[in-house]
Amino acid sequence: EIVRVYQEQRSAKRPGRPVFEEMLKALERGEAQGILAWHPDRLARNAFDGGRIVDLLDVRIISHLRFPQFWFENNAQGKLMLSIAFGQAKYQSDNLSENVTRTINQKFLRGEVLHKAPVGYKNNRRTHSAIIDPRKGPLVKEAFDMYATGAYSLRAIRDILHQKGLRSRSGGRLYLQNVHNMLRNPFYVGFVCLRNVLNTGKHKALVPKRT
Repeated sequence: EIVRVYQEQRSAKRPGRPVFEEMLKALERGEAQGILAWHPDRLARNAFDGGRIVDLLDVRIISHLRFPQFWFENNAQGKLMLSIAFGQAKYQSDNLSENVTRTINQKFLRGEVLHKAPVGYKNNRRTHSAIIDPRKGPLVKEAFDMYATGAYSLRAIRDILHQKGLRSRSGGRLYLQNVHNMLRNPFYVGFVCLRNVLNTGKHKALVPKRT
């Protein structure tokens, strides 16, 4: 008998998943005696949550675990295999994270775009860089030129850009914080940034460097 169905949206990489916690509390209250899941890695990919599942098996709060493609019986051998499955899931998660970090670091060292290009540029998937947007790029450069004079406030720059067609995704005026962040973004002078470290980018600078 299926008592309840839980669908967790958060990753099992770290403890603290609200739906997972709710499920364990229901088990501890005796509302069910087992769990049906696709695979052990859907239950835990961190040592803490994996240990909690094994502990609940030890004290018989959980009597049964069932998976379509993984054998489990609640005995010494079954719990050993389950612990190995949890450990393998954690290893794969950690290894994936390391590979992603290494890939990002390599892209940074090559000066490639690490994310969506900021307004005024378009991503170039072929070169893994960015090209200047022929329509929005000149408007962004004009914003820098106005700001450099010291005669325009952020609000005035925002309003002028709005009149000339540089707007938010909803078609309204940009937030002042967006304008502030744009004018501080080193990408426009030819740099890419990773963890507050700058490197020369492959893309063409929209705004010339000034000393």
